[in-house]
Amino acid sequence: MSALRSVDEHLADVLAAVAPLPAEHVALSAAHGLTLRAPVRAAVDIPVFDNSAMDGFAVRFADASDAAPDAPTTLQVVADLPAGTADDPALSAGQAARIMTGSAVPTDADAIVPFEDTAGGLADSLGTIAVLRAPRGPGAHIRRAGEDARAGAEVLPAGDVLGPLQVAAAAAAGAADVVVSRRPRVAVISTGSELVEPGKALRRGQIPESNSLLLAALATECGAEVVRRASVPDESDELEALLAAVTDAASPTRADVVVFSGGVSAGAYEVVKTTLARAMTFSKVAMQPGKPQGFGRLPSGALLFGLPGNPVSAAVSFEVFVRPALLALQGRRVIERPVLVLPAGAAWRTPPGRCQYLPVRLDRSTAGAWRVLPATSGGSHLAGGLGRAEAYAVVPAEVDAVAEGDLVDVMLIS
Repeated sequence: MSALRSVDEHLADVLAAVAPLPAEHVALSAAHGLTLRAPVRAAVDIPVFDNSAMDGFAVRFADASDAAPDAPTTLQVVADLPAGTADDPALSAGQAARIMTGSAVPTDADAIVPFEDTAGGLADSLGTIAVLRAPRGPGAHIRRAGEDARAGAEVLPAGDVLGPLQVAAAAAAGAADVVVSRRPRVAVISTGSELVEPGKALRRGQIPESNSLLLAALATECGAEVVRRASVPDESDELEALLAAVTDAASPTRADVVVFSGGVSAGAYEVVKTTLARAMTFSKVAMQPGKPQGFGRLPSGALLFGLPGNPVSAAVSFEVFVRPALLALQGRRVIERPVLVLPAGAAWRTPPGRCQYLPVRLDRSTAGAWRVLPATSGGSHLAGGLGRAEAYAVVPAEVDAVAEGDLVDVMLIS
């Protein structure tokens, strides 16, 4: 066990090799999924102007402050203000303006009376109205200019990913374009003479190839652009030729990151180890699954990750090492997955001296008392069970076993 490196040691080496990718300006309409490299600051107040929160009437509070069902206040409607109008009608004592939600409140008004607080409502909203309930006070139902953000204020910090809500916030702030990271370009290469494209007929000794699809999808979810996905046999020159193609500066498929699966362990046909012995360091990491790991960096700057070939090992290794690197390349503010602490719904074994990453599913059957249950029996080759996983239970190396009811850290992945 003394030869094993800790997860933190290996991850530290990976992150030390990461340099953020170049930033670029892009139109906000094309920025979904990208990572901000500069804050978004409001170009306008949010809201831009005082506007009505209700369909009803803009009034002077003093004119309607005594209204009651048994003593209604009569006001004269002198203007009609749909949303988007630039009108700012003057209101004298006893006057009101019909106003729709979102329309600018007249300068002379300081409260809104909703339709439902008048005798006639929308059906009798022009001419004169009878107010049955007084507004609660000056400012009632008025959204004040800048109450969400003032022009110049930071709306979104650098390092945030632009999801749908963030894009909407930037648009509301008047941003036409944003400064973002370029997407990392990733090549995914699976190795193994036993691998066959899914759906093809299998002869004895062959299995459907799933790792390249798995790793490409995980990379895409991290905001990366997958420029090449391929599978190569264990005994061939294809790997070296493929690597040259994806690291050539002039190639349209040039990659910032190359992720290999398989070929990194202690067997006789470890093609990644053989081909990249000078470019990568191969280590044994104190984790299960995923003990054999390879990492390196080419003179071009491309990062090389050698992951184990078993599907669960590849998935876990990506989560622990590749995903943080891809997010760091983009300048993400947060590169860790969210972690919950939940009780185990069943007992399971743990490997001695190794941090365990067990695929689990969440038992939500009891509200407020979620539990975690193993999604597989623990084998690193069980790709079918991996499809049931919603998280990984992360059990420290010093824990001998997990008993039902024990609290465990749960890394959410979906």
